[in-house]
Amino acid sequence: MPLRILLNGHHGRMGQALLAAAPAADAIVSARLEVGDTLDDKHFAEVDVVLDFSSHEATWPLAQLAARHAVPLVIGTTGHTDAERAGILGLAQKIPIVWAGNFSVGVNLLNFLVRRAAAALGRGFDVEIIEMHHRDKKDAPSGTAQKLIELVRQAHACLPADIRYGRHGETGTRPQNEIGVHSLRGGDVVGDHTVIFAGDGERLELTHRASQRTIFAVGALRAAQWVQGRTPGLYGMDDVLGLSG
Repeated sequence: MPLRILLNGHHGRMGQALLAAAPAADAIVSARLEVGDTLDDKHFAEVDVVLDFSSHEATWPLAQLAARHAVPLVIGTTGHTDAERAGILGLAQKIPIVWAGNFSVGVNLLNFLVRRAAAALGRGFDVEIIEMHHRDKKDAPSGTAQKLIELVRQAHACLPADIRYGRHGETGTRPQNEIGVHSLRGGDVVGDHTVIFAGDGERLELTHRASQRTIFAVGALRAAQWVQGRTPGLYGMDDVLGLSG
């Protein structure tokens, strides 16, 4: 029997991608919601999982109803306030919740590899992070790049002041603890991320390139299938992909 999904945010770019990708993942969207719609118990009558890709203020009331009906929840929405996040995390004691800022299988594997590489190579390797996105992206660096920065920073015990966003002019000798970050914008690039570990005599480069947005929907649907039957708790894509052990 196909997995039955309640999709919150079906009008959005990610919602449309999920609608298109669901059949190939043996899933159907049996209920749809959009921000501003009235939530009702009837929406949970015949669903196996809730997928939330809406806006931060819509997640909390949706999560409360999901917990009331013991339906697992997959959250891809970002920007929650501290109070909203605390409330949602409290519900993880009642239902399993997969919460991720990026559902790409490849990006999450990149995070895993960067964490391992940064720890193994240590401070003897200089780290530079390069990301490129389409010309219309309004923020820099990307959320994925910020995650990569944090992974390296934790592994090398670097301070926020050690992060260098771009270089210009007489920059002087590169400090050992510095993490260089460079944001490129142009064309219709969905998302490219490269982490360079540069040592003496050798260089390691880890790269992920996204050519279509479908990958995020595929990953979210994989999480929706995986969360079925899990014990209550908070999970991430590392758990879904078996990388957390």
